[in-house]
Amino acid sequence: MSTQVNQAVQSKQVELVSRPEGMPTSDNFRLNQVSIAPIEEGEILVRNEWMSVDPYMRGRMKEGDSYVPPFRIDEPLEGGCVGRVVESKNDRFAEGDLVLGNQGWREYWKSDGEGVQKIDPELGSPQAFLGVLGMTGMTAWVGLKRIANLRSGDTVFVSAASGAVGSIVAQIAKANQCTVIGSAGKESKIEWLRDKAGIESVINYKKTKNLSDELARLAPNGIDVYFDNVGGDHLEAALEQMNDFGRIAACGMISTYNATEAPSAPRNLFRVIAKRIRMQGFIVRDHMDDYEEFISDVSSLIRSDQIVWEETVTEGLENAPKAFIGLFEGDNLGKSLVRIS
Repeated sequence: MSTQVNQAVQSKQVELVSRPEGMPTSDNFRLNQVSIAPIEEGEILVRNEWMSVDPYMRGRMKEGDSYVPPFRIDEPLEGGCVGRVVESKNDRFAEGDLVLGNQGWREYWKSDGEGVQKIDPELGSPQAFLGVLGMTGMTAWVGLKRIANLRSGDTVFVSAASGAVGSIVAQIAKANQCTVIGSAGKESKIEWLRDKAGIESVINYKKTKNLSDELARLAPNGIDVYFDNVGGDHLEAALEQMNDFGRIAACGMISTYNATEAPSAPRNLFRVIAKRIRMQGFIVRDHMDDYEEFISDVSSLIRSDQIVWEETVTEGLENAPKAFIGLFEGDNLGKSLVRIS
């Protein structure tokens, strides 16, 4: 449907009104309505249909230097989104095109097309490009293939294995004939990993007295690769059970994102030296040259039923803060998405 009426468009957006101290609350956010001026030559107007909420966004709510600038107070947040072009004055895009962008947390946005990617609906559902076929899936793929140099036969430990990234990591490793051990904090998530994703060895870290001992039991020959989404006690346990010359892909450390004081673990970081472990952090956007290979590889795994996924969908832009906060309360299974009605 075209909105070519040559007038401003009214758009709702979620803004950050204060920087959280510890766990974010609804008071840190505000739903506002703004006017978007008509597009000019070379621009497109997009109406969002889906947006992503991701743990990394918590880091952008803090002041300080990082790999991306912090969110600004009294301005809309940003994040992955899928929308439909409703008006175009750009030759690269037509009305009706589905596009992937980074202007989530709002209804409408306009762009000159830079950094906006058209989506081929034949490859998957639109929201899949925010999950398994988007930066989430590519994070899993890059971390295993480029950072951890995954090899057939490796023993791989994945923390937060039922999460958006972790669930794809576990299944890619399994498809590469690796022994996979995952961790999760709810029985429903553990059942999904075992019954749907085919990951037999899963630890309920909330019920395990000693995570390192449980890892030793499940991996008697040690761990070759640790994909870290949690940090803290998970990283400490993994370091204890890593084999010599093991590889750690440091993707995220969600256990520290809302911390108000320094974490106590890991207390055994010296194991990196004694075991000659290679630990490397990574940002997926540094690897965009690998995008086509990632799409080809993961699409093949999906077609052969070696990757399945779950989506936790929250309805309505006004509920996006609730969906985001739920990430830190363990509410989501798989990818957390907001459908913008």
